[in-house]
Amino acid sequence: MDARGLQNYKAQSLNTMTQGELLLLLMDELVKRLMRGDIALEQGDMPLFEASIQRCIDIVRYLDDTLDRRYEVSRGLHRLYDFFCYDLNRIMLGRNKAELDKLRPMITDLRDTFRIAEKNTSEGR
Repeated sequence: MDARGLQNYKAQSLNTMTQGELLLLLMDELVKRLMRGDIALEQGDMPLFEASIQRCIDIVRYLDDTLDRRYEVSRGLHRLYDFFCYDLNRIMLGRNKAELDKLRPMITDLRDTFRIAEKNTSEGR
């Protein structure tokens, strides 16, 4: 498959996903970038560490920007995303592995919660 065909396939795949599936895709990418940042920090690859954590911040900000603030759960998620951004910035500036190790399970748990909610929602359709 040539590069243009692959790009068309990816675009079509994204266009046919539900909102829940897109959310899970973003959350999976967030967890992947956290792991990549953790490994880069352990190996002393600071440019990769900083790029990975910055991408995490970008993803969390995007998730926050897409919230519908009319709902109580969105206000709670906003506060959680705000905390994640704050902590990710501290981790990046301080290169703090201990804080990264504390934050990663929180984000992984949130992803798993979204996965369960998506599964329950798709079963109800």
